[in-house]
Amino acid sequence: MTEIMKAIMERRAVKRFDPAHRIADADLRAILDAGMHAPTAFNIQHWRFCVVRDPAQRARIAEVAWNQPQITECSALIVLCADFKAWKGGAARYWAGTPQAMYDKYAAMIPGFYEGHEHLQRDEGVRSCGMAAYAIMLAAAAHGLQSCPMDGFDFAQVGKVINLPEHHEVVMFVAIGKGAASPPPRGPRLAFEDVVVENSFH
Repeated sequence: MTEIMKAIMERRAVKRFDPAHRIADADLRAILDAGMHAPTAFNIQHWRFCVVRDPAQRARIAEVAWNQPQITECSALIVLCADFKAWKGGAARYWAGTPQAMYDKYAAMIPGFYEGHEHLQRDEGVRSCGMAAYAIMLAAAAHGLQSCPMDGFDFAQVGKVINLPEHHEVVMFVAIGKGAASPPPRGPRLAFEDVVVENSFH
């Protein structure tokens, strides 16, 4: 089994972390950089990562997240947020320096795709954050760390704690660190035939 397949198949949501463990800045940057290399529509990179390592700030977040221990015990809490108006940066921000034909194509396509489609703007941001979160979790595994994706919290209150800007929304957390306890047995996965269909649903 390749390393990437091993990381995928063995990944678990770790609920308890070693609070004494610290992530080196270089390792944390590499993990976040992996998230920034996740796919995103039109290269718009809708995600914004609020990295929370300050104990007092994490305690404030825990208060609006049912005091789940992974929030305060992990080495870094990544709050993934979607910028719904990121598309307004246009080709000038996301395609600068590319061949002119490519630049012109995206300069025309981006506003036509997003303008006036608020639901699409939100959906793209949430999709992008989901893919970035998984890349972050796999990168954490590559650095010998564990992770826990989380959505059990008061989204609006977390936004207030981190001073979330306008046109942004909190999507999820990823807690990363050194696991302090083995997770319980994995719940059974559905049968392949219950999940995969070919060509269409019957």
